[in-house]
Amino acid sequence: MRIHLYLDDWRPHPKGFALARNGEECLMMLRECEVDVLSLDYELGYDQMNGGDVVAAMVAEKLRAKEIYLHTSSPYGRRKMYEMLYEHMPEDVRVHNGPMPETLIREIAEGAR
Repeated sequence: MRIHLYLDDWRPHPKGFALARNGEECLMMLRECEVDVLSLDYELGYDQMNGGDVVAAMVAEKLRAKEIYLHTSSPYGRRKMYEMLYEHMPEDVRVHNGPMPETLIREIAEGAR
């Protein structure tokens, strides 16, 4: 199954995306599905995995998506995730140091991607 995946503990997910509310859900979906676009939050609630933990598990298990965006509002978290992804993801994985552009969100919502 091919999906677009949005990891966030409280924001609503964009239309056309599967939603993971915590790190464990996100990793399960990455293990079981082919992910085209992945958008990650960093802070996922008290005493929970954070986005950096998810990225570390992705690296360790060689999990990937075709494109990865970082929609977190945490500058520290964004930098940490980006550096890990940039260093460890294969060259064909496009890693973006910021949130998805509105044009991409619209394309996915309309089923054009």
